[in-house]
Amino acid sequence: MTTSTAAATVRTRVRIPLSFADGYQVTAEVVTFNGLADGAEHVALVLGDPATAAAPLVRLHSECLTGDAFGSARCDCGPQLREATERIATTGGVLLYLRQEGRGIGLYNKLDAYALQDTGLDTYQANTALGLPEDARDYTAAAQMLTALGTTDLDLLTNNPDKARQLRNLGITVTRTVPTGVHTTPSNLRYLHAKIQHTHHTITLGPAPVLVG
Repeated sequence: MTTSTAAATVRTRVRIPLSFADGYQVTAEVVTFNGLADGAEHVALVLGDPATAAAPLVRLHSECLTGDAFGSARCDCGPQLREATERIATTGGVLLYLRQEGRGIGLYNKLDAYALQDTGLDTYQANTALGLPEDARDYTAAAQMLTALGTTDLDLLTNNPDKARQLRNLGITVTRTVPTGVHTTPSNLRYLHAKIQHTHHTITLGPAPVLVG
């Protein structure tokens, strides 16, 4: 079933040189939009030349202040952002940076959930204990952004089957899903195992660690 979405339009295009902590540098065309369904300030980073690819590579990356900006090892968000930027720049495509902190619950609630995780709950159980959805993300705005860019037939860089499912329901043709790397640290193994258990992420890991405390 396809859900129709209102049209969004491009607001601004500006080229920004990016530099990552490991020295990788690339220039992105950063695009803003008018008319996004949720009213949030999502941005698209056009990397490489999407026109040269039969199906541009696209990633929907949810904002993670702790991981993206501060290098938190409790998640894999920062390494995924770094990986996706280079892979998309190499093949040509678009990285959507979506303002969906904490799988859509916001920064403060995410930190509250971290505190509950320290007592033994996993990331999804902690959200539920706070009276919040396990995953509150809706990708309607992402579909609007891709449509405004003319990128409606794509390869999706993700381990999360819900992203492909939602985009297809919103009229985007996802030709195939391309898995990201698996970025493990001693601090994020329980988090990654919870992704597999609760939302069926396509990640291969060893046995889940046991929380001692």
